[in-house]
Amino acid sequence: MNYFHSSLIASALTVSLASSAAYAYESCNVDLSAGFTINASSIEFLQTEGENDEKKRSIYKITDGNKLLVDNQHIELSDGQQALLKKYDEKIRHLVPQVRNVAIEGVDLAVQGVNLAFNGLLGEGNTVAADLTKELTLIREQVVTKLSIENGISVGIDGLESDELLGKDFDQRIESAVEKAVLNSMGSILIAMGQQMITAQGDEQSFETRMENFGESIEHEMTVRTAVIEKKAQALCISIAEVDAIEEQLKAEIKPLSTTNVFTVTQGHDEETHTTTK
Repeated sequence: MNYFHSSLIASALTVSLASSAAYAYESCNVDLSAGFTINASSIEFLQTEGENDEKKRSIYKITDGNKLLVDNQHIELSDGQQALLKKYDEKIRHLVPQVRNVAIEGVDLAVQGVNLAFNGLLGEGNTVAADLTKELTLIREQVVTKLSIENGISVGIDGLESDELLGKDFDQRIESAVEKAVLNSMGSILIAMGQQMITAQGDEQSFETRMENFGESIEHEMTVRTAVIEKKAQALCISIAEVDAIEEQLKAEIKPLSTTNVFTVTQGHDEETHTTTK
């Protein structure tokens, strides 16, 4: 049983989840010093005050793409400054569909990993894969609904503020769904493993080799399928870095924003690390 857990779960599920969800964090660290809200007409940056997370102060707000309020005071801008602010507003808005696509494809990849693993072990139509697919599909639907500018989005320094969606506990939520399904179906898994051992005619080494080959096959399949998501995660990292760069221009050109610093991006390239320092 211990071998099943380390081989199948690690190979099929960890590969699918880690490669899709954690890849962006490994190659692109994004630190936020403030949260922000986005809706159809404005983007507002908010700073938590004191120990009370419920109390937040508006640092600055962009309305209609080119109007600026700092500490709730309207700031007069030149045409050039308005153009730069509009570019900043647009770049941030373009991040939303990118994040949504990476998240959705990450969940889809997890569903594929679940079905590859459990259908291969328990056969088509097993309850483990069905239950997990149902749970992961629910998470997918929430991603689609919550990551919508039309519905409004609130981002805290640890991720989206709606039900921990895509926040620091997002991976844990998926892993918990997997663990729960496995525990609830332990009997079916043990029976399937017993049948596999009978097929191997009691040869423990043959059974272990079969499970090892099965795990390696799933790992290969999932690694191949992560390629598209990895490219999109890289593109997302570049987009966030562009937002960071425009923020630096805003700080240099608009005096009331000179001390703000919402975005800090650290990018990794192969074995080297490029750090944006401020």
